[in-house]
Amino acid sequence: MATAGQVIRCKAAVAWEFNQPLVIEEVEVAPPQEKEIRIKIVATGVCQSDLYFLSKCSNQTAFPVVFGHEAAGVVESIGPGVTEFQPGDTVIPLFMPQCRECRLCKSPKTNLCVNGSAGKIDERSFERSRISCRGRKLLQFLGTSSFSEFTVVKEMSVAKIDPAAPLDRVCLIGCAICTGYGAAVNTAKVEAGSSCAVFGLGAVGLAAVMGCKAAGASRIIAIDINPDKFEKAKVLGATDVVNPNDHSRPIQQLLQEMTGGGVDFSFECIGNVEVMRSALESCAPGWGVSVIAGWTDMENFSAPPIHLMTGRKWTGTLFGGFKGKDGVAQMVKAYLDRKLMVDEFITHNLRLEQINEAVELMKNGRCIRAVLSVSPQ
Repeated sequence: MATAGQVIRCKAAVAWEFNQPLVIEEVEVAPPQEKEIRIKIVATGVCQSDLYFLSKCSNQTAFPVVFGHEAAGVVESIGPGVTEFQPGDTVIPLFMPQCRECRLCKSPKTNLCVNGSAGKIDERSFERSRISCRGRKLLQFLGTSSFSEFTVVKEMSVAKIDPAAPLDRVCLIGCAICTGYGAAVNTAKVEAGSSCAVFGLGAVGLAAVMGCKAAGASRIIAIDINPDKFEKAKVLGATDVVNPNDHSRPIQQLLQEMTGGGVDFSFECIGNVEVMRSALESCAPGWGVSVIAGWTDMENFSAPPIHLMTGRKWTGTLFGGFKGKDGVAQMVKAYLDRKLMVDEFITHNLRLEQINEAVELMKNGRCIRAVLSVSPQ
């Protein structure tokens, strides 16, 4: 492309300060360096993780920053040493890299990569950034920064996808859908005929419901304090819906009564340590598995050891256990083969300039996913 090797000036939504509205700015995006790729972002979802780091996170040193990590776009140019991609390739940037060379990438037991940061932020994070504004480097959130018309990402943090895929939909596969769906099919390994409980019906929780159904669960109990989400949960596979506020007894006690002793699998998809314990306690002793899929770094969780000594298992998941490059391509294919629902998660389509409207919709629980149109394809 004509812009290859040049600094690109484009629009981005910049978070200058903690818990303040994002500002649409003209930013400068440097050319990609060794083993890097510059991507034109076509569409991006607004994820609860973006909101968490904007307004809740205990680490407030991550500013100024360009958020966004759930996106799809087209390769604009490549840096020296890049062998896997060419300009024009259709891609999804990854916050979970897959170098395919480290001991973690080579192991079938994990989707972690030694090059992953899992949200770690330090001064070097700013130094590595290829995005700047007003003479200042802007942090690239999770190495991605999809709230920008262009971004630069490491080759190991990009998945090539089928060019037939609609980018304004499959962008959600870059975070929420893989996280929730994979929590069920990869991490918990939900069994056919089992009972499941999903706590929290945001995009991750709804994807977990979908994953439980795909795995053949016979009973899927969807739990949220916002009843507006219940119909969507039923569309995606929930057999029962429960609002804890409608009951006087603890939710784990209610679930034990509903299932004759506890569910086989439970999923915490909120990032609330009290709900994590409730999800564990809702599991059947002897074999129940509870998976933490919701993110928080503000508090530690705890539970009586007897809950685990009696056979329950408590585990967690990042990106649903999917290896980044392989898993994303696999999930996009499943969507194109009509084996995976994605469109059903999108409740609002907005422009990048409406980013603050999208943030408010998410904060107030009035949407499952808002997808922002960033650049024309």
